Amino acid sequence: MKKINYIYSAICMLLLSIGCSDDVVDLSYADADNLPAPANVSATLNVSQDNSGTVSITPSGENASEFEINYGDGTEETVTLTTGQSTEHIYTEGNYDIQVMASGIGNQKTTAIIPLMLSFRAPENIEITAEVDGSNPFQINVSATADYAASFQVYFGDGDNEAPTALALEGMVSHEYPMVGDYTVRVVALSGGTQTSEETKEVKVSKPTNLPIDFEIFDTTVITDFDGGELTVTDNPDVSDGNGSSKVGQMVKKAGQTWGGSLITLSAPIDFSEKKVIKMKVWSPRVGANVLFKVENLTESSINYEQEVATTTANAWEEIAFDYSGINDTNEYQKIILIFDNGTMGDGSSDFTFYVDDIKQATSISSDPEVFPMDFELPFNLSSFDGGEIKVIANPETTGNSSANVIELVKGAGAVWAGSKITVDTPYEMATSTTVTAKIWSPRAGLNLLMKFEDATPWPNTVATADAIATTTTGNAWEEITFSFAGIDTAIDYHNLVLIMDNGTAGDGSANYTVYLDDFSIASFLDSEPAETLSSFDGGEISIISNPQTTGNSSSNVVKLVKGAGAVWAGSKITYDTPYPVKNGDQITMKVWSPRAGLVLLMKFEDATPWPNNKETGEAIATTSSANEWEELTFTLSGVDPTVSYTNIVLIMDNGTQGDGTDNYTLYIDDINNAN
Repeated sequence: MKKINYIYSAICMLLLSIGCSDDVVDLSYADADNLPAPANVSATLNVSQDNSGTVSITPSGENASEFEINYGDGTEETVTLTTGQSTEHIYTEGNYDIQVMASGIGNQKTTAIIPLMLSFRAPENIEITAEVDGSNPFQINVSATADYAASFQVYFGDGDNEAPTALALEGMVSHEYPMVGDYTVRVVALSGGTQTSEETKEVKVSKPTNLPIDFEIFDTTVITDFDGGELTVTDNPDVSDGNGSSKVGQMVKKAGQTWGGSLITLSAPIDFSEKKVIKMKVWSPRVGANVLFKVENLTESSINYEQEVATTTANAWEEIAFDYSGINDTNEYQKIILIFDNGTMGDGSSDFTFYVDDIKQATSISSDPEVFPMDFELPFNLSSFDGGEIKVIANPETTGNSSANVIELVKGAGAVWAGSKITVDTPYEMATSTTVTAKIWSPRAGLNLLMKFEDATPWPNTVATADAIATTTTGNAWEEITFSFAGIDTAIDYHNLVLIMDNGTAGDGSANYTVYLDDFSIASFLDSEPAETLSSFDGGEISIISNPQTTGNSSSNVVKLVKGAGAVWAGSKITYDTPYPVKNGDQITMKVWSPRAGLVLLMKFEDATPWPNNKETGEAIATTSSANEWEELTFTLSGVDPTVSYTNIVLIMDNGTQGDGTDNYTLYIDDINNAN
């Protein structure tokens, strides 16, 4: 909005500066039809509490340059204001609709009606609504009603000398608390008189702390520092391909004891029955810093297990893994202890400042993973029925969820029960009563998502749990939803997780019926992220889907590449944490299913440096020789610099020709391998 006001002011100054000139300025390029109309038009009402009936009106709105105020009391008088200006008007007791008409730079107009209820009587019957936000457990949203109230003031109860937050009639204000706890929200109801009324409401802010830990929304009260260690949550100092998180943990080792560190107390014990590897992203100022990761019983410190790993990278994010295969998993471990350079005294300097993120369990330590062959197989299979569609894609919205890849769920024009399945080889671990949480990004609040578990028996003899339904509370943002199951027959092997969006309503395949899912809490699904990260540029599109053509390639999952209407060089990337082991003359093979013979596919390798300073190999070209069937293509590499860490495979279809997103520019790839 500041930018728009600046542009408006600049135009006004320009017109003033040329007002006495004979020159004609052509502003025809400023197409009013393409300028945004004012939005979120409102006004703040300030009622004098002196029985005078004086009300101050301050209008606001996005993309607005001026406002026309109609006082709504039958007078013909109106006033025109610019952003930041206010007007005063005297009312008698009564109810009024104040009209605020906002005008944009291109003279587009948006009108809002602001209710005013003016009484000189003290407000009565105050009712406060204070609810925890669905996407942030530390945020509450407050609204209030009261008889004879003209406006409200809200005190959130988490600071000394707290200034009140103005709350309009029928309005809502939000507040984010710094930590968990019990807080008292106080709402003061104002009328036009000297008397006020107030009420309070108790709110509880809580968030369980369990693995995985990503520090995006984190309860810092679970941290205990000891002997010179200090762990805080801070902004990521190095947002990069290695770690795109907004928030991370900062570990500083000060002068205290040589074992100075920090402790995180979890909400529940860690389950080590299957996943006996701990992985954590670390940013270290130097190579060779030792990271001690220790787990401990909640009450008995002698019950513990620890492992130590040295960093291999300086001034960059890396993922390190701790092998816990020797742990006694019959014990309970509910504390995490982190110590850097155990045995060495810290000094609090940058040399003893580290960052940590994404602490999670895994099934394999794989500290030096095999990059080739890449077969894109996931620890589960994806399938759909009766109009549903499911696939793994690059996360389109990392605010609120820093995962690289998520599941896209679409309900198309089919049956009203159209949905999808996530199938695992090892049955889901179920108890008689099971609660499943998941992160969801929905295009709208009120979307119902049905979840149930089924065995592997084909329909109609399938055995299933009862349906559990969760409803989204927000739109266009990540939130966590919960599914509650009771009365589950644990003797059944449940291999399928079934998802149906808005069961009973036909979808249309549009954005309104497209959601993204991530971080299911149910066992057997936690490590759903593939080793590769997928991304696209300038009109390309890439995703992992169920293999649509198993003749000639029996893989369950493949990569789908689409070239849309963008740049002629539109393409996609496959990024790996470990550099690809390539050299000059290497021949990279790949299975390809193409809609036509003669399609030219370009491959090159790039490092992680952003364009235009990135380093890359020469471009290798291969051309399809058949259509609508799998074939193997070979790419011969050139221009490989052995000192460069190539972490990206770049793929461009028909470079130099614009795609259109149709089947003609859609192909599938699988089994990338280095033949050398």
